[in-house]
Amino acid sequence: MSAAVVILGAGSGSRVGAHVNKVLLDLDGLPVLAHSVLTALALGDVEAVVVVHRPGEEDAVAAAVGPHLGDRDVLLVAGGATRHASEQAALQVLAPRIEAGEVDVVVIHDGARALAPADLFERTIAAAREHGGAVPVVALPGLIPRDADTALSPGLVGVQTPQAFRAGPLLEAYRAAADEGFEGTDTAACLERYRAETVIEAVPSTPANLKITYAEDLVTASRLR
Repeated sequence: MSAAVVILGAGSGSRVGAHVNKVLLDLDGLPVLAHSVLTALALGDVEAVVVVHRPGEEDAVAAAVGPHLGDRDVLLVAGGATRHASEQAALQVLAPRIEAGEVDVVVIHDGARALAPADLFERTIAAAREHGGAVPVVALPGLIPRDADTALSPGLVGVQTPQAFRAGPLLEAYRAAADEGFEGTDTAACLERYRAETVIEAVPSTPANLKITYAEDLVTASRLR
């Protein structure tokens, strides 16, 4: 059995202050997206890598990633208007491999998290195989609630990607969601609605797994590399 990695790159550059998709911006000589793709391709247990791009950006994404692939291939898939729709598009492409038993775990990763290490991918994949699903988490000790009267749980954590799930139940959940017209805020929400028996394990991560959202995040990411 092998894992498949879905890298979501169908966002925008509005908050980073760019006129192009932020995953196409340069980070230490490589497009942001290419860092995640190369990490995924280097994993020994990965059978397929799917990159979800914004409609109309296939050529730009291919030009950004293609020169760095060597003899490896990635699948390019046009995403939708929402995260859920983009994940649905990727799962439709992977469905034949999942149904044939070639892929047992699907990893969903945000292409803007260019610093996610191979070790984090490996640990989430292993945890998903054992438990059913896995998400990286990091403590949020300095979080301040908007409402001063709201008490925050002392164990509150932030959820990151890569997130990994057993492929069969994940595909079933997204097909059920499509039948009902449901769209979850993230992958786990869809599983919790349609495959509530799935155990989702928390995998320890660190704040260094930065999501590039604003212009200053590119500088921070470069320093963290």
